[in-house]
Amino acid sequence: MTVLAGVAVLALVAACSGPPGTGAAGQSGAFRLSTGTPLPKGDIASFTWASYAEPLTLDYAKAFDYPSNTILSNVCESLMKWTPRLKEVPGLAEQALHPNPTTWVYDLRPGVHFHDGSVMTADDVVYSLDRQVDPKVGGAWAGVFQNVASITKTGPLQVTVELKRPDALFPQYMATTAGVVAGEKGVKAAGANWGTSTLDCTGPFKLGTWKKGQSIELDRFADYWGTPAKAGKVTFEFLTDPSARTNAMLTGAVDGGYLIPTESYQRLRDSGVGTLSFGESLSTVNVNITNMKGVLGDPRVRQALSLALDRSGFVKQGLAGNGQVTNALTDKAAWTAAGPQTLKTAFDLPSATPDLAKAKELIKEAGATGKTVTVATSAIGQDVSLLATAVQAAGTEIGLNVHVKTIAPDAFSALFTDPTARQGIDMFPETYYLSITDPMDLLANFETGNYQNYAGYSDHAYDKLVQQAVGTDDPAKRLATEAKLQQMAVKQNLWIPVADWPTALFMNKRITGAPTTISYLYYPWAADVGAAG
Repeated sequence: MTVLAGVAVLALVAACSGPPGTGAAGQSGAFRLSTGTPLPKGDIASFTWASYAEPLTLDYAKAFDYPSNTILSNVCESLMKWTPRLKEVPGLAEQALHPNPTTWVYDLRPGVHFHDGSVMTADDVVYSLDRQVDPKVGGAWAGVFQNVASITKTGPLQVTVELKRPDALFPQYMATTAGVVAGEKGVKAAGANWGTSTLDCTGPFKLGTWKKGQSIELDRFADYWGTPAKAGKVTFEFLTDPSARTNAMLTGAVDGGYLIPTESYQRLRDSGVGTLSFGESLSTVNVNITNMKGVLGDPRVRQALSLALDRSGFVKQGLAGNGQVTNALTDKAAWTAAGPQTLKTAFDLPSATPDLAKAKELIKEAGATGKTVTVATSAIGQDVSLLATAVQAAGTEIGLNVHVKTIAPDAFSALFTDPTARQGIDMFPETYYLSITDPMDLLANFETGNYQNYAGYSDHAYDKLVQQAVGTDDPAKRLATEAKLQQMAVKQNLWIPVADWPTALFMNKRITGAPTTISYLYYPWAADVGAAG
């Protein structure tokens, strides 16, 4: 799924993918990737965590961004599960069987309790998955189910999913929020309060007090089927100002957080009060093109902006040097099952080196000199604000009039789910995270009618390749098709790729145990956090 500048979007890990590296060649000297943090030495009564924005909702069908998923991953669980090392393993399903190309059978764990005390059944699973595609719900994950023909109970603890056609991505998404199981009784009883003041799921924490505009508390669930959480309570503080968030970490007002403001990296490193860690994020920073009906509808204008953009300057300033310039839309870590020729195709892309002369020439050819485009920004962190500024500088340099529109952090999150929030906006910075370790998680966004195809791009040849890739179970063969898709998307600048950016995590000396990878969006990471000493 998506983002700090928004981002992100769905994610899961292909079974063939390997664990994240621990300092790959070519990384900036400013950071090294780690696979985790030291194990706790004991339980802890509570800890506090910083969030850059308040979730719009904790309804699993609508959770589509960092603030929601970082919290929800500890309360609600899915049929399959992501691990801290980005592997897919059984979750609420003990096993997933694939007897033929269009059938998936999920055998459920017995004796799993919801937070209201009731026991999970196959009926709850069918209800939860069906709810993802209910038009009255308006869920963000409905696209995952586009190839599903039926979801039926085939035993007290068995659910069978029949597909209209082979779909290699569907089973991967069952480890994300798309595969969440909630109590049917609890959802119906909550009514309009579901996802705001009430959640009835199976995770190691249950929803506690939600103080609107301030914080959300999670309480340890005593009847959890798995390993109990090490902390009795977790409090998420909403700190929208980056400086306030950093100061809270430095003073101990909060114990830690993900999505650390890049301008605070060095200050936190040098503070002596805790540790700043980096891990595999499967994330790329892009400029999301949201409107192709206006000036950006001409591919020459999009190409010109890409040619004029100072990516190196952005990595140095916007990411404090903790990232890498890229000309690709997806991180290479998602291509581990690809052969040499596939990798060559996927990453043999137009240069990311600025060429202002060529960019100016393209603007003139397109007749776009002096025309206005609007880029959104928000006070989430300097990665967002400086990329918007870089886009404005690039556009101005080549003859465009780029207007920067500043919106609140919660309004920025709404860009991903609310079409009205995108009105009057042509593009915005987006850190897109893969919700699965398959590049198609991002590349499918440009298929006609896709949920995140905000600009309404449509190309029959692209759609045909998407369907070919989705219908291919073999990872190597699927990636070969996806390499062609990346070529097409990048050459047309459907989004403008800017940089690869690792996950950042800070914890003070009180606590330890949180994963460093992007797994925290779908894995109950807070249950692993305990006393450091």
